[in-house]
Amino acid sequence: MFTWYRTSFDTSAGEGPVVLNLEDMGKGTAWVNINNIGRYWTSYFSDKNGCDSSCDYRGPYYKSKCMTNYGTPSQKWYHVPRSFLDKHGKNNLVLFKEFRGNSENVRVQTVSLANMCAIAKEGNTTLDLSGQGKTMTHINFASFGNPTGVFGEFNKGSCESPNSVPAIQDTCIGKESCSIDLSSKTFKATPSCGSKGRQLLLKFYAIDDAT
Repeated sequence: MFTWYRTSFDTSAGEGPVVLNLEDMGKGTAWVNINNIGRYWTSYFSDKNGCDSSCDYRGPYYKSKCMTNYGTPSQKWYHVPRSFLDKHGKNNLVLFKEFRGNSENVRVQTVSLANMCAIAKEGNTTLDLSGQGKTMTHINFASFGNPTGVFGEFNKGSCESPNSVPAIQDTCIGKESCSIDLSSKTFKATPSCGSKGRQLLLKFYAIDDAT
């Protein structure tokens, strides 16, 4: 049954990103101060039995290796730009529910975002990445070959693996930590990048649970 909900909330203090946690809603649309936040469908998720019972990152890479978080929504947080919010007054939240969901569990939260970098030479066996208590959510830059630069200012080189970004995304996104096999097989690398050898330069975002 179609249902409309309306409530109000205060603007969160600070400058951190604001999100709507709609994890317990089913499917519908959300508005904040007349601004459309978008459609949500948190009741749509994959089979709970899709994850491997055990995981070993060693050996050849393949896309379905060490899959996690099956049986959970693909998205539960929906960004609310602070430009949509009234800094000094109440904000109106309107939800249109198409089916299912518990509106009493909808929460307005803030999140903490960290920008992290890593550099690793091909001679190393593995690269262990950690979000330091946060979940890795987005790859800003990844290049396995002869990229250049310093932390935060990376540039692609003349020799690069075509699988640089997908290999990191499939192994690390959605996790607090992961291990990457630094081999040409993992990144589907070209035979050689010159006498200096290959290296991985990586920049990614990690985010903590909203508060």
